[in-house]
Amino acid sequence: MAQIIDGKAISQTIKDEVKKEVQELSEKGIPVTLAVIQVGEDPASTVYVNNKKRACAYTGIRSLSYNLPESAAQEELLSLIGQLNEREDVNGILVQLPLPGHMDEDAVIEAICPRKDVDGFHPQNVGALCIGKPGFVPCTPAGIIELLKRSGIEIAGKECVMIGRSNIVGKPMALLLLRENATVTVAHSRTADLKEVSGRADILVVATGRARMITAEYVKPGAAVIDVGMDRDENNKLCGDVDFEAVSGIAGAITPVPGGVGPMTIAMLMKNCVQAARMQESGKKNS
Repeated sequence: MAQIIDGKAISQTIKDEVKKEVQELSEKGIPVTLAVIQVGEDPASTVYVNNKKRACAYTGIRSLSYNLPESAAQEELLSLIGQLNEREDVNGILVQLPLPGHMDEDAVIEAICPRKDVDGFHPQNVGALCIGKPGFVPCTPAGIIELLKRSGIEIAGKECVMIGRSNIVGKPMALLLLRENATVTVAHSRTADLKEVSGRADILVVATGRARMITAEYVKPGAAVIDVGMDRDENNKLCGDVDFEAVSGIAGAITPVPGGVGPMTIAMLMKNCVQAARMQESGKKNS
């Protein structure tokens, strides 16, 4: 039976570390503040926003909440982002995605000051990741690296396969694995013989958005399998992109859904907020 990688426990450890850092910064007169903007009332988005607020409350990070109606004009959102960019008491800005159809997500992301882009989606931060410069890293891929390291899974020298090529998970994940000295293959819906490709992986990361798509025949015996998926099965039960029951019998380690990657995303967001506060404080001293 595979080692179950407990994302809840590992994320709790990270949040406790962040809480200590926030306390230390507070004692030096450096508060940490995250501004969260939600447009509309998408139920899933509301759940995510509330989870982020809870994590802020736990770690001691001040959270500012902004709710715009679904009908809000893009200019109103951009104006709000502009105001938050200028505020010295705001360290991180997060716009909850997806946005309503009449808004241009790229334009909104690019409006956020890169030094406050704690989601790590701004082109400047993406570029920094590509060339190995300091910057914010998207929270889900950063969380996966922490899951692997804190579970004692060696990355350097390993063959890693990332199934999925999104800007939020697939591409940054591949870059982070390369940074850790892995040999990386990015596979996707057009990959020929996906089973053969994924079957070579010592570490297999799956973000396809298709419930239980990855079965045991895709997995090398003893591989570490990281399931980024958050799907509903035919009984409306939460599940991942990996067939957990089948794959856990052959994998060396595996993340469950829920309780695997999900909690790590918010823990790493908290970590990015502290990084933002430290960077901005350092910038003040050097200016």
